[in-house]
Amino acid sequence: MALSPQKVRANERIRSAQIRLIGAAGEQFGIVTPQEGLQKAQEAGLDLVEVAAATTPPVCRIMDLGKYLYMLGKKEKESRKKQKVINIKEVKMTTKIDDHDYETKLRNARRFIERGDKVKLVVFFRGREIVYVNTGRRLVDRFVQDLADIAVVERNDGLEGKAIQLYLTKGASVKRKDVKEALSSKPAGVEPPPQKTE
Repeated sequence: MALSPQKVRANERIRSAQIRLIGAAGEQFGIVTPQEGLQKAQEAGLDLVEVAAATTPPVCRIMDLGKYLYMLGKKEKESRKKQKVINIKEVKMTTKIDDHDYETKLRNARRFIERGDKVKLVVFFRGREIVYVNTGRRLVDRFVQDLADIAVVERNDGLEGKAIQLYLTKGASVKRKDVKEALSSKPAGVEPPPQKTE
């Protein structure tokens, strides 16, 4: 794990009884006290910086503290740039959605997933529509199947209150017909058991 510039211990802030000292040119001084290390650093006109606190004894190096903190800050910025932020986009539908609106919602969901976002699908029931839960489930199944080439169900919360909710994320799943075909075909080299003769 990379050190953050705020957590760097240097010079008088190094409190271990002993340290493993490395010189400015990479030379090994072995195990010394922090006071000896600080004295050598001051003689070189540099700082004594703890570079590996987790080891026993901690490793300290004679170097320019300002340059080291600058390099650490730069690395931290770079790692933050590389972090990908995943957004959750909500797609809402009712059980009485018409085909045109359904296609629009599907296109939007496909676009969200392709750019790396997650999709939260919510099928909600108005008033007495709750008695048609199976219609809602069929709509959810259809939506999942229509996105099966690029998305998988990450989490299915099922029916909560007056809505069915599930989360889709990027990844191709196996289509239902492929599963049926795989189950119906006989595995190679498997013979049926012999019939008993009387």
